Amino acid sequence: MRPSYLALHDQGELVRRSEQALASLSNCRMCPRECGVDRTVSGDGFCKTGRYAHLASYNLHFGEESPLVGGKGSGTIFFAGCNLGCLFCQNHDISNSTTGFPTLDADGISTIMLELQSQGALNINLVTPSHVTAQILEALPLAVDKGLNIPIVYNSSGYDTVKSIRLLCDVVDIYMPDIKFADSDTAYELARASTYPSHARKAILEMHHQVGDLALDNQGIAQRGLLVRHLLMPNGLAGTESWMRFLSQEISTDTYLNIMDQYRPCYRAHDLDAISRSISKQEYEKALAIAQEHGLTRLDDRQARITLALHRLIGP
Repeated sequence: MRPSYLALHDQGELVRRSEQALASLSNCRMCPRECGVDRTVSGDGFCKTGRYAHLASYNLHFGEESPLVGGKGSGTIFFAGCNLGCLFCQNHDISNSTTGFPTLDADGISTIMLELQSQGALNINLVTPSHVTAQILEALPLAVDKGLNIPIVYNSSGYDTVKSIRLLCDVVDIYMPDIKFADSDTAYELARASTYPSHARKAILEMHHQVGDLALDNQGIAQRGLLVRHLLMPNGLAGTESWMRFLSQEISTDTYLNIMDQYRPCYRAHDLDAISRSISKQEYEKALAIAQEHGLTRLDDRQARITLALHRLIGP
């Protein structure tokens, strides 16, 4: 399947989208924070990112979901900075600051994309991209002109605006949002984002409208569609029941879903008793059961096998 952004570039639309996104940086409302900062001259917004993106790292990643990795790996680009403020962030050294991370202009981002493709990556996996949508769009025409031709994965927290996601229509082949909190009070307490649930739901509806359910080739490799991650939280704080109902009733029972039990108390999580421990075996199994009760059975098999094997070894 030919990535959709290639046709968009042939029509000149990819460059137009880039120009539109870059123009918005002067009064930035690209994400739900709507800081209104002029990012062409300052990085004073919530994401701490100005005109140029900041690179945390890039590599061939073999720990992603099975359809993204295959035997060759997913070409991940980790951006520094973030538009969420999670108290438990496992990558807080990357997400809470852009200081010390190299800046990337459009040529730099495109060069990394092409390097990852040359290493055999099955896709370009943009990790924490919500605050650098404009910079990514600016880089893509350069990368396509130099031969980029593998799917683009938008690997976000889900805290996206419909406006920004629509800019990415036929640019992104695979959307991979992480649904974190279903309750606005919880979202505010844990991530300083009371509007997270409402924005995530609207964004995911738009994502699915654009790309549909995850489509795999005859080797099980993702080509296009929606892949949803759900990070379980202790004490039911992720709102699993609410999210599974949303996916089954408003998205699709064929949604490809990764229910993740990887939560560990990091950063400032020990300041709150409710999130100061890891996920138990019982909580994970309950989440799987809730998904199945709502007709969601297209789960990431490798993650489920690894998780259950670890629980058998280490117990609750």
